[in-house]
Amino acid sequence: MRVLFFACALAAARVDAVEPVLSAANTLSAAQRAQPVTARASGPNVLRAQVLLDRAHFSPGEMDAAYGGNMRQAIRGFQKLRQLPVTGNVDAATWKELERDDAPVLAVYTLTAQDLAGPYAQVPADMAGKAKLAALGYASLLEALGERFHCSPELIRRLNPGRPLKRAGEPLLVPNVAIIKPLPKAASVLVDAKEGTLTLLDTGGTPFAQFPASTGSKHDPLPEGRWQVRGVATNPEYRYNPKLFWDAKAGDSKARIAAGPNNPVGLAWIDLSIEHYGIHGTPEPGKIGKTQSHGCVRLTNWDVMQVVRAVARGATVLMQS
Repeated sequence: MRVLFFACALAAARVDAVEPVLSAANTLSAAQRAQPVTARASGPNVLRAQVLLDRAHFSPGEMDAAYGGNMRQAIRGFQKLRQLPVTGNVDAATWKELERDDAPVLAVYTLTAQDLAGPYAQVPADMAGKAKLAALGYASLLEALGERFHCSPELIRRLNPGRPLKRAGEPLLVPNVAIIKPLPKAASVLVDAKEGTLTLLDTGGTPFAQFPASTGSKHDPLPEGRWQVRGVATNPEYRYNPKLFWDAKAGDSKARIAAGPNNPVGLAWIDLSIEHYGIHGTPEPGKIGKTQSHGCVRLTNWDVMQVVRAVARGATVLMQS
C-alpha cells in the first residue's frame, strides 16, 4: 500500500477536483478547527474528529463525515479516558486532547494495478448462494477502499468526485489511518450492550481502546457474565447451521461458507468459552451499532483485526447489559 502524506498545497497540486467541503479537513483555519462538533453536525470538522478519534483507538466505526451514535460513544469514551467532562461533544478541551496527534487527517493514496484487478464479485444474500463461492471477497473496488481506510464507500466518492477509479497511478484523497499504532495487549475485554461498545482494558482495569459493537437482540440477547477467550482465527471459514437461528428460512440447510471479508463473520473470529458465541467481524460495517446481531459481538473488520492483535487465549471477557 502506498500512502503519500500532504500539506495545504496538495489539493491544488495533485487532487484538483476534490469536494471543497471535505477536502478542507486538512486545511481549516484555527477558528474553524476550534468549532465544537455536536449532534447532527456534518462536514470537514466532523471528519477530522472521526479520524483523530480512530487514531486514538476510540473508533467511530465507519467514517462518513457525519455525527452519529457511534461517534458519540467514541467521544464519550475518549473523554472518560482523558478525565474530561463527558458530554459526547467535541468541545475546546476535547479538541486540545485530540490535537496532540498533529499528523494530517487526510492523505493521498495511489491506486495500484492490484487494486484494480481485484477480483471483485457480487455476493449473494442467501447462504446457499454464498456457499457456492470459492471466496467471499470484496464486491467492488470502492468497498475494498472503504474497508482499508475505515470509511464508507460513499465517503471515498465524496472525497474524489469525478474520479473514474480505473487507472493505476491515480491519486485518491483518503482518511489518514495508515499511521494508526498497534495496540498493547489487553488483560480483559468489556462488552456493554447498553452502550453498544467493546472496550479493551489493561491489567489495572484502565480502558485504552474502544470500538462500536452490535451486541445481540431481543431473540438472541447478549450472554451476560464473565467468559474467556478460547482462541482466535483470522480469515475464518463459516459453518452455517440453520438450527441455531430463529430467523432461518424454511428449507435452509447446513452450509460451509468460504473465507473472506464478506464472509458472515468477516475477517476474524474470537472464540469464547460459551458455546456458539464469539467476537467477530462483519461484511456490513455501516450497520455496526445500528442493527442487532444473533447474540454474538460484531465489529467492523478493521476494528476486529485490532482487537485480535490485542487479545490472547485466556483473556477475560465481561459482558453486561
